[in-house]
Amino acid sequence: MAIQLSDHFNYKRLLKFVFPSIIMMVFTSVYGVVDGLFVSNYVGKTAFAAINLIMPMDMIFGGVGFMLGTGGSALVAKTLGEQDTDRANRYFSMIIWVTVIVGAVLSVIGIAVIRPVSILLGADEGMLPDCVLYGSIMMGFTITFMFQNAFQAFLITAERPSLGLAATIAAGISNMVLDALFIAVFDWGVAGAAVATGLSQCVGGVIPLIYFLRPNTSLLRLKRTKLEIRPIINACANGASEMVSSVTSSVVGILYNLQLLQYAGENGVASYGVLMYVQFVFAAIFLGYSMGSAPIISYHYGAEKHGELKNLFQKSVVLMGTIGGGMVVAAQLFAVPLSRLFVGYDATLFEMTVHAIRIAGVSFLIMGFNIFASAFFTALNNGGVSAVISFLRTFVFKLAAVLLLPLLLGLEGIWWAEVTAEISAFVLSLIFLFINRKKYHYV
Repeated sequence: MAIQLSDHFNYKRLLKFVFPSIIMMVFTSVYGVVDGLFVSNYVGKTAFAAINLIMPMDMIFGGVGFMLGTGGSALVAKTLGEQDTDRANRYFSMIIWVTVIVGAVLSVIGIAVIRPVSILLGADEGMLPDCVLYGSIMMGFTITFMFQNAFQAFLITAERPSLGLAATIAAGISNMVLDALFIAVFDWGVAGAAVATGLSQCVGGVIPLIYFLRPNTSLLRLKRTKLEIRPIINACANGASEMVSSVTSSVVGILYNLQLLQYAGENGVASYGVLMYVQFVFAAIFLGYSMGSAPIISYHYGAEKHGELKNLFQKSVVLMGTIGGGMVVAAQLFAVPLSRLFVGYDATLFEMTVHAIRIAGVSFLIMGFNIFASAFFTALNNGGVSAVISFLRTFVFKLAAVLLLPLLLGLEGIWWAEVTAEISAFVLSLIFLFINRKKYHYV
């Protein structure tokens, strides 16, 4: 029997429900990493540094899709918990059509400003052509990128996480095959990497769109609807933490690159690119769990089932701690083979990357708790607290650490910035969870 949002969840049922979301996010991260892997090994470290320099801009635009998806799915799941299926489908449909409009506007803006933005981000004469070429192509696929991000959340709310996983796997395989074809065989360089990623995003975004447009047996389906401003504003406000996380992480990534250009040059940017790819994959497990469990939390919050809300919170804290401990060990063990995979052709760059991964890997112990805490408040439709946790964690704390620690420790301070920021966010998350415990009855 299929697992439903209204069920009681023990560890086995909870993990079974969120597992497709975890695999989906990990797979999304892995096939995103493939671009960097092929570019680094077939085009060179200058091109690799270039795509990592411009990548934050693309992630900012894609973050709008996450905002609409996570905020919208929390609103829709809460409405389903209130037993108003027609209104839930109306909200769902509105959010998807808004995604199309916003994506088209952002695509035009992105292509228009890609060159000056690349210069602003610190691209030199060697990196600038690749930054502009890669970024321009990626901007052309903004709508499908946003679709892919938004539908990941809505498929879970629709009790179809397995379809989300299937769409992501199809997109991932497409990207890997096309990367090999366009970069290794056709020798298209960074343009091949961008086209491969863009086409794979079409696969990941269009499959769910077709599913929801056709008659289906899930909780959700796209329908004709009028635009209602208040639900859209509520969804955006509630999902703002995910948008904040994407934007601020990208901005901080830019500052990391600028600091690394100063302290370690092009090697530093390339090394940080590998570190980011490793963190994408590891953090994807936490993000997948948080995304997969959020609709359950929203449903039981809407249904006022406080006992089940308490059960979900307690089990989630235990799981985040257990998984985080395992990840710290994994980061230490796999630092060498992962670094060799990306930059084994350069001894100096290889040693720097191994060192960076092993230091930053310590942050995985508490990273999952911080990610879940922000997602938990989004699921409770408290976008304000969620956004504060996310903003301080991904921007203020990291910004302060990456600017101040290098003054004391030099290059070493940049690698320790991630750990310092996560510790600060952990304390903040505990404070908010303690303050709001009686309001939401999760302890």
